[in-house]
Parts: sequence; C-alpha cells; structure tokens
Amino acid sequence: MTEPQYSLDDIRQNVTRIDNELLKLLAERRQLSLEVAKSKIQTAKPVRDQEREQDLLLRLIEVGKSHQLDAQYVTQIFHTIIEDSVLFQQAYLQKLANPDSLQPVARVSFLGAKGSYSNLASRSYFSKKQTKLVEMSCSTFRDVVSLVETGQADYGVLPIENTSSGSINEVYDLLQHTSLSIVGEITLPIEHCLLTAVDTRLEDIDTLYSHPQPHQQCSEYLHTMGNITQEYCSSTAEAMMKVAELKLPNVAAIGNASSGELYGLTPLKSGIANQQENFTRFIVVARKPVDVTSLIPAKTTLIMSTAQQAGSLVECLLVLRNLNINMTKLESRPVIGNPWEEMFYVDVEVNLKSEVMQQALEELTRLTRFIKVLGCYPIENVKPTEVEIEG
Repeated sequence: MTEPQYSLDDIRQNVTRIDNELLKLLAERRQLSLEVAKSKIQTAKPVRDQEREQDLLLRLIEVGKSHQLDAQYVTQIFHTIIEDSVLFQQAYLQKLANPDSLQPVARVSFLGAKGSYSNLASRSYFSKKQTKLVEMSCSTFRDVVSLVETGQADYGVLPIENTSSGSINEVYDLLQHTSLSIVGEITLPIEHCLLTAVDTRLEDIDTLYSHPQPHQQCSEYLHTMGNITQEYCSSTAEAMMKVAELKLPNVAAIGNASSGELYGLTPLKSGIANQQENFTRFIVVARKPVDVTSLIPAKTTLIMSTAQQAGSLVECLLVLRNLNINMTKLESRPVIGNPWEEMFYVDVEVNLKSEVMQQALEELTRLTRFIKVLGCYPIENVKPTEVEIEG
C-alpha cells in the first residue's frame, strides 16, 4: 500500500489556506463589482447585462474543463457569485438614490420570536444592506404594521405569498388600509421539519404545534400521520418554544432546523412540505417610499377597485398588455363593508418613475373607481443566466 505524500494535518492546513485565499479573492471581486456600479452611473447602463453574463459563464466552463471541473459545478458557483455581485451593486446604487434613508442600525418588526421565518427573512434582507438590526418581535401581523406606523420601528417584514399555500390574505387586507409603502422584497426558501425536544419516534407523536401557514404547507405529509391533535400558535417560533418547554416524547413542532437549534430542538423528520420547491415571498414596509434608480430592475405594487360591470377588470389588464408591462401578480380581496365589491392587488415589473408606468397609471385612473400605488422597490430575486451545458 502506497504511503500518503502528506499527513492528514498537512492536508487540512492546505485546505484551510486555500479556503482563506478564496475568501480573500471573493472579497476583492466584490469590491471590483462596486467599481463596475460606479462606472455604470456615468454610462447609464443597467446593472445586469445578461449577454455578458452568458459569455462569462461559457468561458468559465471552458476554463473549468481544463482543471477537470464539472460544468454544472462551475455554473452553480458562479451563479451565486453573480447574484451577490448584482445585489451588492443594487444596494450601492439605492443608497445613492436615497441618501436620507442611510441607517447603520434599523429597528425591524416581524412576526414571532427569534428563529421565526419572518425573523430569518429580516436578517437575510438587511444583511445584504450591511445594516445592523434591532429586532422587534410581534405576535400579530397587525402589530408588525402598527409599530412602523407609529414610528416605533423603521421597517416591518411581512410574508405575502407562499408557493405551496398561496397568498396570505390577512397581510393583503392590512395593505388595503395602511399608509405604509412597500420598499423591498425578499424570497426565502422554506424548509419545514418536525422538531422535537427529546429522543422519540414518529409513531409516538400525537400533538403538533404549528402556525396555520406551515400546517397548510405540510398538509399532505401530516395526513399520513393519522389522527394528530393540532395546536395552532402565533408563529413558528412560538410553536418551537412551546415544544421546548413541554419536553414530551409525544409532541413536535413544525419549523426550520437551524431555528430549532436556538430552542434545543432536533429534526425528527425533514422535507415534509407539500412541494419540494417551497418558498415564501416577504415584503418590507416603511413610512416613506423609496426612489428606485433606473439602472436596476424594479417592481411596482398597486391596488385598484373597478366598476361593478362586465369587462371592467379586463379593460384595466389590457392597459398593461398594450403598454407591454409584465404583470407578475393579480390578487383579489373583498372590500370590507361593501358586499360583493373587490379590491385588486397588482404587481408589475416596471419602475414607477418610468414614462410607460406613468402612462399606465393615467389610463387606469380613468378606468377605475379607486387606485393607489403601494410602493416601488428593487427586484431582489436575481434569476440565474441560463447557459447550455453539454451532457
């Protein structure tokens, strides 16, 4: 048997050295992307250049092959790097566009205690802004909004829709009556697990603590568990806290595995969501709207009430189609106090300040009984540039 050329300690030291060098190079690359953003201000070029990204990826795949690196591996790594670069440039440009909103520390309200999905979304969103958080836990969505409205919090983070359970109606209803503006969004992968405080078996679980949304998102798996007593909580964090307090072999909570660690819980069963690709989109609200530079992709959200006659909504949607405005969301909610009347929520991928959006608003104002812009904000979800990988 051939003796290894290096000892295990030597190998680990070399791996550590290379990892440190990689981190240094990634930091250097990120700073160069900032210089790119500065140059784009002078030339008025958009942050993303899909054609250049595609050429870059194809070149890197070829270079990777010469180092015996798989094309999919190279692509996956650089998709992440490109996403970080785009978001880093967007954050820089947004700071220039909104100098009054520069805050090294932000007070942020969210549903649940530390470890809730809303808390994870808050941390993820503001970490990209390089902003420290003062975290303000709330027991209801109404409280999240109220803290911002009264100035006790600078921002509120609210879940708006999930790929499995759909729209979160309570949040849409709150948006109908608040004076707050949507200033940002973030999409978070949701990884539901059954979490327990003690060693136990799946067949011993007869009581489950959960927020209603995760329960709905995991309904198919929970159905296979038979007759389970469901105890609803105000958040996933509260559900985890309850199970941690009980320390019983027959109870479990639905939550995120890393969040469960905060409460001393361990996963008994992972991947229990109805859909493997389970994501929740969160919105960020504030008292004042933000300006979105034309160099980055933007989304505008508005609400409108149409006339109570056939074809009224269709006429409004035709305005968007005729102006080639991409609508990404259409949601209807009843108008409280007005039976059979509905308010429509619309997300469009266009900057509020653009000529085409201003024209659309002018036409929609003539066609609707009521219309209000809820906010214009940067699109934070960076779609990967696709390249063909030879099999």
